[in-house]
Amino acid sequence: MTRAARDLSALEERLGHRFKDIALLEEALTHKSAVASGRRRISNQRLEFLGDRVLGLAVAEMLYQSFEQNKEGELSQRHTALVRNETCVEVALMLDLGSHIEVEDEKQHGQLRENHTVLGDACEAVIAAIFLDGGYEPAQAMITRYWQPLMTASAEAPRHAKALLLEWAHGRGLPDPVYREVSRSGPPHKPTFRISVEIGNLAPLEGVGASKREAEHSAAAMMLARERVMTND
Repeated sequence: MTRAARDLSALEERLGHRFKDIALLEEALTHKSAVASGRRRISNQRLEFLGDRVLGLAVAEMLYQSFEQNKEGELSQRHTALVRNETCVEVALMLDLGSHIEVEDEKQHGQLRENHTVLGDACEAVIAAIFLDGGYEPAQAMITRYWQPLMTASAEAPRHAKALLLEWAHGRGLPDPVYREVSRSGPPHKPTFRISVEIGNLAPLEGVGASKREAEHSAAAMMLARERVMTND
């Protein structure tokens, strides 16, 4: 049994979807190198194509319902930001997809976990796998679960998200937010940081960024969005 097959139940929990046909999820996590070596028959490239379209539709619907006052051009800008590879990579990191991707040689695993193209493609492929396994609704639910906080944070969070979060915590009589580095991945010249923010007994949240400061800002913005400190216009 491969590492991917052993761990898929935990991934299903994070996705919020229990697969009827687990082979779809395995295919979504198969890098083309595993096919070239003969370990697998089909890579995730076709699923990536489909997942990109499903993601685009779900995000468009989410934006249409959330920003009723925005014109077409504004909605298009928001849409582009949310479906770009960088955002898919951010979700892939939240899901820890890198540890499940099957490759030609297990020695490659660490390198591929740091490859943003591979992670982004796998994220789209997983969306397609959910769509094929259960239809649009479970795929939409997964997208909403991970993309809506990003949509809210990117649309509303000011540059001083950390200061606003600190002010909010003090107003609630809560301790200062604590930021902790969860992981650092990627090459030295282009790292990706995962930072968690914790406030008292509140459930922590993680942010991702190209620097610690950016990741802390992202985490603070996510916390503000979850706690409904900011509201849509």
